[in-house]
Amino acid sequence: MTATDEIRLARVALGCLAEPGNRELGVLVRQVGPAEALDRLLKGYVSERLAEAARLRLSDIIDAPDLARGLLDSADRMGARVVTPEDHEWPAQLDDLARISRASDGRAVDRDTDPPQCLWVRGDAPLNEAFTRSVAIVGARAASNYGTYVATEMSHGLAERGWTVVSGGAFGIDAAAHRAALAADGLTAAILACGVDRPYPLGHANLFDRIAETGLLISEWPFGSAPHRLRFLVRNRVIAAVTRGTVMVEAGGRSGARQTLGRARALGRAVMAVPGPVTSAMSVGCHAELREEGTRLVNNYSEILEEVGRIGDDLAPPPRGPDRPHDTLDPLATQLLDAVLPRKARTAEEIAAAAGVSGRDARRTLPTLVDAGFVVEHGSGYRLAPTPSSCEPPAAGRWPAP
Repeated sequence: MTATDEIRLARVALGCLAEPGNRELGVLVRQVGPAEALDRLLKGYVSERLAEAARLRLSDIIDAPDLARGLLDSADRMGARVVTPEDHEWPAQLDDLARISRASDGRAVDRDTDPPQCLWVRGDAPLNEAFTRSVAIVGARAASNYGTYVATEMSHGLAERGWTVVSGGAFGIDAAAHRAALAADGLTAAILACGVDRPYPLGHANLFDRIAETGLLISEWPFGSAPHRLRFLVRNRVIAAVTRGTVMVEAGGRSGARQTLGRARALGRAVMAVPGPVTSAMSVGCHAELREEGTRLVNNYSEILEEVGRIGDDLAPPPRGPDRPHDTLDPLATQLLDAVLPRKARTAEEIAAAAGVSGRDARRTLPTLVDAGFVVEHGSGYRLAPTPSSCEPPAAGRWPAP
C-alpha cells in the first residue's frame, strides 16, 4: 500500500470513527497527519471521550483500514466516490472552517466546526470547479408560496448565468432552489446530513437521483448514516463554507437556516436575506438577520450577483418602472410635449412660450414629435395625437396659455 493509499484510508476511517467537525481530531490531524492521527486514536492517545466514541464504532472483528476499504467498495458499486483534502478537486475554502471554532463554548455544535476529513460524492462535476462560483439558497421547510416563488426565481437566474446553486435537499426553500437550477439546465449541489445512499427526506428520492445525474450529492457521513437532528446543524457549516455567499429566503425565528447564515458571517462570506411580509411568521428570521450588521437585503438574482460576483462585472441594474414610449425623447422634446394640449391646437410660438423655450427650438422639434406619432398637425398648430390604448403619454397643458 502506498503512502497516498494509507492517507486516503486513514481519512475515510477518521470520518467514520468520529463525528464530522470534531475539533480535537481536526487539530490532531493538522499536527501529525491523518495516518498518525488514526494510529493515536486507535491506541487511545486522545481524550477519553473521543477514544470511547471511536471504540464503540469499531467492531472487534474488523480493523479501521478494513472498515474504510469496505465503505470505498460500497461507494464504487453505487457510482459514488470519496474526495479528501489531498485530492486536486478538494474545495480549498473548506479549510476556513478551522478558524471559526468557539473552543471555549460548551455547545459541541459551536466547538466542532473543523473541516471534513473527507466528502462522499455522487455526481461527476469536480468539486473545486463547481464551487468556484456558487451561492447557497436556504430557508424554511414550511415555505409559503411567496418564499417558493422567490427561491425559484433567484435560483433559476443564478443557474442560467453559470452559478452553482447549493442547498440542503430539504422540503420547502431547499427543494425549490434545487428544482429551479435543474430546470435551468444549471448545476446544483445538495449537501446532506446523512449518507448519500439514504435519501432524506424519502419523498425527495427522485429529486436526489436527478441531482446526482447532472449535479452533486455530497455528505461528510459515510454510507448508511442516518439523518440525526444535530447533523443538520453540523452540515450547515459546509454549505456556508463552500459558497461565496448565503441567501436566506424565508425562515422562522428559530430556523436552522439562521445558523447557516451565522456560519457564513463568521467565515467572511456574503450574507443576504430576502424581506417578506411583517405579518408572516416565515419572515421573522429574515427580518431579524437584516437588523444584523453586514446582512444585505436582496430582491432578485441580480442583486445576489452584485454581492458575490467580481467587482464591476455583476452590478445589478437600478430598479425602474416599465418603459414608456416617450422615455426615448430628448429633454427638449419632452419639455415641448408637456406643453401640447390634447384637444386645442396651439401654434409653435404658443407651445414655445408655454414650455419656456425659443420659437426656433419649437419649430425645429415639433415636426419630429409629429413623425414619432406623439403630436398631430391641426391647421397652423399642433395638438396631442390620440392616446394609443397600449400606452399613456405624459400629462399635457399644465401651463396656462400665454
